Amino acid sequence: MYGKLHSACLHGIDGVIIQVEVDLANGLPQTAIIGLPDSSIRESVERVRAAIKNCGFTYPLKRVTVNLAPADLRKEGSSFDLAIAVGILLTSEQWAFSNADRILIIGELALDGTLRPVTGVLPMVEQAQKEGYAGVLLPRENAAEAALIGGIEVYGLGHLNELVPNPPAETTRRSDAAGDGTVTVSLSQLRYDRSMNASRSQEGSHQNRQLEDYRDVIGQQHIKRALTIAAAGMHNILLIGPPGTGKTMLMKRLPTILPPLADQEALTTTKIFSAAGKLKPSDGLMKRRPFRSPHHTISAGGLIGGGTIPKPGEVSLAHKGILFLDELPEFSRHVLEVLRQPLEDREVTISRARAVFTFPAHFMLACSMNPCPCGYYGSDHPHQRCTCSVSRIAQYRAKISGPLMDRIDLQVDVPRPKEWPGSTPPLSSEHMRDQVYAAQAIQLKRYDGLPFGWNSELFGSFLRKHARLDKESADLLQATIDTLGLSMRAYDRILKLARTIADLEASDGIQSRHVAEAIQYRQLDRQYIATEETHR
Repeated sequence: MYGKLHSACLHGIDGVIIQVEVDLANGLPQTAIIGLPDSSIRESVERVRAAIKNCGFTYPLKRVTVNLAPADLRKEGSSFDLAIAVGILLTSEQWAFSNADRILIIGELALDGTLRPVTGVLPMVEQAQKEGYAGVLLPRENAAEAALIGGIEVYGLGHLNELVPNPPAETTRRSDAAGDGTVTVSLSQLRYDRSMNASRSQEGSHQNRQLEDYRDVIGQQHIKRALTIAAAGMHNILLIGPPGTGKTMLMKRLPTILPPLADQEALTTTKIFSAAGKLKPSDGLMKRRPFRSPHHTISAGGLIGGGTIPKPGEVSLAHKGILFLDELPEFSRHVLEVLRQPLEDREVTISRARAVFTFPAHFMLACSMNPCPCGYYGSDHPHQRCTCSVSRIAQYRAKISGPLMDRIDLQVDVPRPKEWPGSTPPLSSEHMRDQVYAAQAIQLKRYDGLPFGWNSELFGSFLRKHARLDKESADLLQATIDTLGLSMRAYDRILKLARTIADLEASDGIQSRHVAEAIQYRQLDRQYIATEETHR
């Protein structure tokens, strides 16, 4: 006897439809799962066997072969349990399921038949919708996530027995050759009500962000100006200053001035979190831009993604949002260097023997650091003086290579605040956010129909067209490049930054004052390049 159902697994952050074929043959009772399964899938034999028996059905005393096709794709996870169990019950003629070939079946089984939620549901359901499946049957805890994809019915299941209700009006029985009864699977009572998703929002999980405001930061007006520029064009930014000047506090409030995710951005970001197992059952479609702040002990694999079957790393979880690296030199140099490729290509490519995985990684890099190991080099603190030697400072700063520093658009010195509460009205997140929204609206209109929407994404001919300089501005920039010895990458990034500064003033053209302000945020380049050469 032979039966076939459809389930799914993840390949990177994309869903892949998997055919679950079940064959029952005479022979010694044993079960084999083939098709490159991992250990969690091979262990599903015992989970499925116990669940079927504990739900009052019979596990076939035959040779059971389960094939997961395509056979050359490595598969992992526990999302095949439900499809395997249903396939065995259908093939052994204990159940009847009229439209099983048009339903995607996903879910992990407990030993008593209870369904447990699985990760990566959103990309799996999206792929099923693209391939024309009528519905998806999955654990009830995953139903709200699946319902984010339109055009496909969602059936939420809490227990295996819920598939075979026994009222005479809904369940029909017949006798097969062996004299056993066959029950008909019913899905109508399991349909998920999509109106429930309308009441879901992320506000509950982000209440702490609502309480954060730049109004809490006293003084530091020039730092807030730099952060406004960074947010307006999604430019990378680094804050450098002694301890206690508010660097981390300033960075953690950066999400409060960023615009919300667009619809397609929200779907892609939510898919990444779903594939990484970071999406909570109570979360809906993500609207706030993600803010990721990994500890400095993170590995290169944890930062960019990895594993036998690679999963998204922190740079992908920060997609369309912010990756904040606090105390930048405390990260290992190897970890920092792996950021260079995603900062340029906006994606991460991980190669394995059987496949190549590509994860999106379009993020704003936000960093903070002390000027030296003790933190007080160049500080005007009245009681603290730097105790670090020149060689120690050079070694500390050398962890940040010149090429990486080249990719940071704004490098801002954060001194001790000179203002105190009550001296001047503090600049609020609302005021900064209004400036950012206005600049973003200009960029969206300018780049309408192009494959990007932020000034930081300009490249090649697009950069020359939209960031054209007059003679005075061009001469100023050229003189700066020659004096500081900056690279052509730094030249391009100054152009992009000047374009954003002009947009904040609603200026059609880039003026020399815009270029001058953009240049002042690159003053640290020469210092860091010289430090690195001294260390060598």
